[in-house]
Amino acid sequence: MRYVMRRAGFYLIALWAALTINFIIPRLIPGDPVTVMISKSSINVTPAMRQSLENLLGVPHGSLWVQYLSYLQNLLHGDLGISITHFPTPVTELLAQEIPWTLGLVGLASIMSFALGTLLGVVVSWRRESWLDTLATPALTFLSAIPYFWLALMFVLVLVVTYRLLPGVGGYDRIHVDIGMTWDFIGSVIQHGILPALTIVISSMAGWMLTMRNSMVTTLSEDYVLMAQAKGLTEWRVMMVYAARNAILPNITGFALSLGFVVGGSLLTELVFAYPGVGFELYNAVTNLDYSLAQGIFLVISLAVLISNFLADLIYVWLDPRIRQERR
Repeated sequence: MRYVMRRAGFYLIALWAALTINFIIPRLIPGDPVTVMISKSSINVTPAMRQSLENLLGVPHGSLWVQYLSYLQNLLHGDLGISITHFPTPVTELLAQEIPWTLGLVGLASIMSFALGTLLGVVVSWRRESWLDTLATPALTFLSAIPYFWLALMFVLVLVVTYRLLPGVGGYDRIHVDIGMTWDFIGSVIQHGILPALTIVISSMAGWMLTMRNSMVTTLSEDYVLMAQAKGLTEWRVMMVYAARNAILPNITGFALSLGFVVGGSLLTELVFAYPGVGFELYNAVTNLDYSLAQGIFLVISLAVLISNFLADLIYVWLDPRIRQERR
């Protein structure tokens, strides 16, 4: 318990640092949201209108310390400001609409990629120099070297343009299907998500497999694995309980980081397939100088990274007996 509390304290300090950096960075950028919004409009804005827009968009006034306290107070009330790109929609409402799309596509695809790559790495390392190792290792290494956007475009060319097997644009059929918990909508979402999910899994699975294979090769030479084999334990138990359980620790750390950044979306995925999500909104926020929206997305990404890493530390306690011994 002491280990968990110590790690929780560390992540609370890291959370405060992330919130502070998220407050400082937008204020280093020249200009303000009101100036950007007025520059895109042909209307002659009076000083009174400008003052009203500043109050509406939450343009900070006063000293930096007063702005910082106001920023923390707004966060406690869940107020992330108003988006310029989707004016006058609040940032929290936009994030609530886009995050489920990102988690549904990039999250599930990342979990599938991690599970398949890790399991394949365990099997390949256990059967070293077999036909599976000879075939899978160079093939996946080749796939990992292909640029992601090129692989996505090739899938679009073959499966969408040439053979018309799958839809290649959007998150669902906006013409014939309405949003709702109906089978038509769910089926349309699954059909539109197959191609981007397949691209994510193929392009990222090789990294998990190679990392797990190299870690397993080192672990298989340890004395406790040889002792388990000498005791006559089954091959499956030695491979999964003794070898894979210890070899998976580096992959757990990488997976925790990848889950954190899943919330930020996969920008290339959402651009190539015109898929709704946080990544595409972040692109719009940067190109349109939408400071409130960009700040809200960065905040959500920071929280996701910290939470996923804290969960990884808890999994470490369960997987690694050395950490439990240190805790005692």
